[in-house]
Amino acid sequence: MSDPRIEAYARLLVDCIDPEPGWQVLVRSQPRGRPLVEEVCRELGRRHVRALVRLMFDSVGGVFVREAPLELLGRLSEIERHEVDTANCYMALIAPENTREGSDVPAERAGIRQAALRTAHEPYLRGEKPWVGCYFPTEAAAQDAGMTLPEFEAFLYGAVLIDWKALGERMEKIAERFDAAETVRIVGEGTDLTFSLAGREGMVDALGANMPGGEIFYSPIEDSAEGVISYSEYPACYIGHEVNGVRFRFEGGRIVEASATSNEEFLLGTLDTDEGARRLGEFGIGCNPGIQQHMKNTLFDEKIEGTIHLAIGTGFPQLGGQNRSAIHWDMVKELRNGGRIELDGKVVQENGRWL
Repeated sequence: MSDPRIEAYARLLVDCIDPEPGWQVLVRSQPRGRPLVEEVCRELGRRHVRALVRLMFDSVGGVFVREAPLELLGRLSEIERHEVDTANCYMALIAPENTREGSDVPAERAGIRQAALRTAHEPYLRGEKPWVGCYFPTEAAAQDAGMTLPEFEAFLYGAVLIDWKALGERMEKIAERFDAAETVRIVGEGTDLTFSLAGREGMVDALGANMPGGEIFYSPIEDSAEGVISYSEYPACYIGHEVNGVRFRFEGGRIVEASATSNEEFLLGTLDTDEGARRLGEFGIGCNPGIQQHMKNTLFDEKIEGTIHLAIGTGFPQLGGQNRSAIHWDMVKELRNGGRIELDGKVVQENGRWL
């Protein structure tokens, strides 16, 4: 018997892209995601939408990225580029068999491949075409979270099958306060960082591209970050790599000092990908009440209620972001134990609770 939660999940994901009859939708996944892929294709078909299924063994590029000449990694094939250009939208249904796949790919190679993909997907990143990315529960993702598969399934569906209308209304009120502010200050363990949102408005993600939603995010003023941030509570995870104890010092919006207690070589290599990799592309506020613990999965971790996340690398053009980079690496900072957020000198959140 099919799991009714998967059917509800598929309907929700298709709602996120709101397709029109006749559209062509790229549906990307891995073999373990078959139950969700089938339900999504069924739902698209009911709405008179054509599903173009593309299955890979991993989401990083695997042996191709490890072995191909660098000049080949730096551009997409004509067939790849044509389907990205002509599709009306795409859905990325991530279903990992091994979450460490790609961890042996050097930062230089990963960066070149990511740059080629990001260039092709610019219309989606600018909000001109809809897309949605999500996870399907697999044993590998459950292990990363320290859960059994049934526990992880309950967690995932508890984070996505919620009252999005009510959560969206609560987040809109928070966004109004940040939209009206200029200077943000983040204080926490090993952290005292300020940056500006002057003239920038945020986006409330209550049912959008990243599923689960539950965040408010901005592109900070590119040269405004000053101070230090320490990601001492949780590892920073990116394309199969796990980096612990990341610490950055910013001057004039740029990272001038960087260190980590593990995998520091990958961190520094990623920062050297291009000029934009050392600047902030995103400031996000986690608001999803169904996510309360870190599980080494950024798609969920950045939504933890009572945390913030900052992404180094490319910003969001639709939010005024001007920074450009081949990377976009979100790192989560815990504020529920002694942290606070200030707006223009006034404390608005303390210990993860809104004042």
